[in-house]
Amino acid sequence: MVAMVPSPLILNWFFHLITLSFILAFLLFSLFTLAFIFHFHLKARNNHYLRDFNSLWAVRTLLVSFIALWALTESLRLPLRLIHRSLFIHFPFLPHLLTLQQQANLCRIHVVLSLGLFEPGFLATLLFLVNVSVSIRQRNHTATTSTALYIVSAYCLPNLLLQVLFVYFPASSSKYTRLPEALSHSFVFITDGGDGNNVLCAYPLSSSISFGAFGVGYALSFLLSSWRVISLVINKGLRVRIYVLSLAVLLALPTQILFLAIFSVLLNPYDLVFQGLALLVFLCVLSCAVVAVGILVIWPIGDSLAVAGGMCGDRPASSAAETDGIGFTGEEGG
Repeated sequence: MVAMVPSPLILNWFFHLITLSFILAFLLFSLFTLAFIFHFHLKARNNHYLRDFNSLWAVRTLLVSFIALWALTESLRLPLRLIHRSLFIHFPFLPHLLTLQQQANLCRIHVVLSLGLFEPGFLATLLFLVNVSVSIRQRNHTATTSTALYIVSAYCLPNLLLQVLFVYFPASSSKYTRLPEALSHSFVFITDGGDGNNVLCAYPLSSSISFGAFGVGYALSFLLSSWRVISLVINKGLRVRIYVLSLAVLLALPTQILFLAIFSVLLNPYDLVFQGLALLVFLCVLSCAVVAVGILVIWPIGDSLAVAGGMCGDRPASSAAETDGIGFTGEEGG
């Protein structure tokens, strides 16, 4: 499908620039977080008091890796050729890096990896960390990691297979979903009166429905898990963390699902409103990710280091009840 649209406006270029800037900033934040995780892991191996608090280092690494890869995948949906034409400094080699068909394939890859693997994988790992956060017994590292991988695979695999079917076989999937084939495209070709056709990424309606079904089921599971954790935690500070995490997830996910449906049915990728809402959805999910990484990774590790640093030589590490996924329970906060 080829559409005729005006030349790219400066506002479109501004949206793309903001997206790229946030992707770069979040990737740097992810590298810092991964370095913090590995620093704590290496320190815990040689510290008697930290060993009990190191069981989830691999799961935390998985959480950060999933969302960092999601952010990187989001760059695939940005129109490189249009960004090039909107730049004040032109790079002659840039338009020739990718053909139109290769850019269309990047759009397909973006939908499959973003909605089918990396974001669901991040959410499933987040849910696992919340569920294990109230355990006070010392965990087996290998068993915990294996369980996390099993749960993440169980959550992601059905949705991933559906995304592959809907994106790479739109004609076949339309027969089963009974949706118009025009709503099954993950990209559109546009002619803007410049140097020929360009490619803009879209969201197939069937892919949005599949991710929406996953999101509804996940939101219910997350709500139940959060309620269970809140009922067991006695520390008011930890309760605030759980409330903030729950609010971030339960606001970002429904917002994303709602706008995906709007993208798929009511808007075209070359609409300025589409680009603005796409940026809004990206920032919502990114904000949720920052909150989750802060509460489930950075804050617990900081708590662990603080507890270990304040322990006397004859005081066992188990004197602080462990909620390794979120923080520590102890004396009830004020």
